[in-house]
Amino acid sequence: MLISACCAFSKVSLRQAGFSAAESVLGIGRSAISQQMSDLEQRLGLRLCQRGRSGFSLTDEGREVYQSSLQLLSALESFRTEVNGLHQNLRGELNIGLTDNLVTLPHMRITHALARLKERGPGVHINIRMIAPAEVERGVLDGGLHVGVVPQASALPGLEYHPLYSERSLLYCAVGHPLFYADNSTLDDERLAQQEAIAPTFRLPNDIQEHYQALTCTASASDREGIAFLILTGRYIGYLPDHYANAWVQEGRLRALKPDSKFYDLNLVTVTRKGRRPHLVLESFLETLAATR
Repeated sequence: MLISACCAFSKVSLRQAGFSAAESVLGIGRSAISQQMSDLEQRLGLRLCQRGRSGFSLTDEGREVYQSSLQLLSALESFRTEVNGLHQNLRGELNIGLTDNLVTLPHMRITHALARLKERGPGVHINIRMIAPAEVERGVLDGGLHVGVVPQASALPGLEYHPLYSERSLLYCAVGHPLFYADNSTLDDERLAQQEAIAPTFRLPNDIQEHYQALTCTASASDREGIAFLILTGRYIGYLPDHYANAWVQEGRLRALKPDSKFYDLNLVTVTRKGRRPHLVLESFLETLAATR
């Protein structure tokens, strides 16, 4: 019960956004989260957080308990790993954080690696979270995720990055946009710069950021699905991975603008924590992923 409450508290605290924001992460309702928080405060004899109409915030004691909770959960994961090593068959959990919209990649290396992992360890429990790249890296750093897949940008201290995919992004507009039926020969840089465009808020390499600096970005999105939503309004232009946009192109809802010149290639990488304890399930997955082409 105490461990369960500490787990819930760490998930709520990570977002600093209150109980409602933690519902989808924990898979339980606000009332259950509130009860667990109250039980934990009573057990510890401490006020951990302020909650109510004024919003959610951690107390000084709450911040200390949050850090201790992370240590407790990390120790529990180490215990599971060591016990797992006693079994011949793979057992335990694999927590993966993924950038959105990778499932349409034609290579499907992640899918194939997960399939082979389940063949080797039918008892392995796989948890996938689709979240923004910054959250993936944060989750790997704090131990909530074993491995993540993110766009390659500047490396963060404490993390290891390994190449996985390369994907091409093209500049798109949707039906209803003034450029949808325009001839590519008329689309010079000046005309494209006159259109409202969308900028991603996640980190990208400097050479790719130059593509967005050439546009007039009046909207932003934290992920590629958000960018797609805005492009499909017919009011913006923006870059999307070609594998992700292809279905809408086939339906006649999107078109690429000057695809021979308006594109960039982005590397996607796996990310794991440096100095991590041995984890049989994770190492098996990474080994399989590296061998999958």
